[in-house]
Amino acid sequence: MHRKLSTYLKDEFGEKIYRLALSSGCSCPNRDGTLGSGGCTFCSEDGSGEFAAPFVDVNKQIEEAKKLVAGKSDARKFIAYFQSFTNTYGDAKRLRALYMETIKREDIVILSLGTRPDCIDDEILDMLKELNSIKPVWIELGLQTIHEKTARFVNRGYELEVFEDAYRRLKAAGITVIVHVILGLPGETKEDMLETVRYLAGLEPILDGIKLQNLQLLRGTRMYEQYQESTHLGIYDGAGENGEKIDRTMFHIMSMDEYTDLVAECIALLPDETVIHRMQGDGPRKLLVQPLWSLDKKRVLNMLTKKTKDFLT
Repeated sequence: MHRKLSTYLKDEFGEKIYRLALSSGCSCPNRDGTLGSGGCTFCSEDGSGEFAAPFVDVNKQIEEAKKLVAGKSDARKFIAYFQSFTNTYGDAKRLRALYMETIKREDIVILSLGTRPDCIDDEILDMLKELNSIKPVWIELGLQTIHEKTARFVNRGYELEVFEDAYRRLKAAGITVIVHVILGLPGETKEDMLETVRYLAGLEPILDGIKLQNLQLLRGTRMYEQYQESTHLGIYDGAGENGEKIDRTMFHIMSMDEYTDLVAECIALLPDETVIHRMQGDGPRKLLVQPLWSLDKKRVLNMLTKKTKDFLT
């Protein structure tokens, strides 16, 4: 049986663990001109960190985040989740001091860093190994898809080989790796999405965790502009980041039934050892354009629970 994150944490720590969304103050090489500008086309101005605390003193961030979740959970232990932008990008000495201060807190049991595979150099890897010797460190890599055509279209900024190299080095260093996958990226078929999951299911060493989420079209993103252009014009020449033509059929917004069926198929492909960290996305209500059904989080979760009950605990 596959385990959900909540089950895994209860098994490992014997109590409920809650995740706190924090900010490291990092930017992204795909935004600041190092690799590119504008970032991935689906990424918002907040770097996919709309629910993260603003960047201030980390202890203040943690205490404020704990206040926000106090009404939702009685958890006493927490995951420090640095979510927005690229949290292994920048001055390694600054990052080491920030993460060391975080991980040494008694109420923090795991340090989780969202990042890109092209931002794991030797200095960063040494830092991660040092931190991991104190408490568990999770690295969350934003792969999204294995298909190079899609990766170019969404301006991901690196090729699959870069991911493979970072994955091998992180696992060799004893770091827990969680991979993010977006289901429903423009132009991808159901088989394309399943192929991405099959690839991850075949990784050696075995993948520690996965986050699956539906594509969310957010106002203010380049992808939203492409969606509007394709919807209004039918075909928009040059709308892609590399000059591809875009037509409205590229933007297939899955229904709730379609998406939840696909998630169940994806999970069934994965090894039992791979922990399921997420099955749906949480788009900010004020920015979300499609799919609007994802705003009904409780209903989506109930449907996912029903469809995965035979192989997910």
